[in-house]
Amino acid sequence: MTYVVTEACIKCKYMDCVEVCPVDCFYEGENMLVIHPDECIDCGVCEPECPAEAIIPDSESVAEKWVEINRQYATAWPNITRKGEAPADADKWKDVPDKFEQFFSPDPPKR
Repeated sequence: MTYVVTEACIKCKYMDCVEVCPVDCFYEGENMLVIHPDECIDCGVCEPECPAEAIIPDSESVAEKWVEINRQYATAWPNITRKGEAPADADKWKDVPDKFEQFFSPDPPKR
């Protein structure tokens, strides 16, 4: 079992979860994070840290597509081991539903 990041993270990217992960399995995209499902040890410490409630266990019915999305982008984006700054407008996006189709960016973060 693993945990995955869902579309609720898009444009929020709070990163509180990164600080608590004991195995550094988070990867950062331009506007969301993902968890590498093969690196996650299923400890669950990240889930309650997410203000957007974007992290779920893969046992939830909606998680199936997110496991593959997390796997795909974890191999393309850089690993992140420290909490960074959330976007200035993160709170505005926190409760917006159905963000993937319209707002997801497959790009890595701009530095």
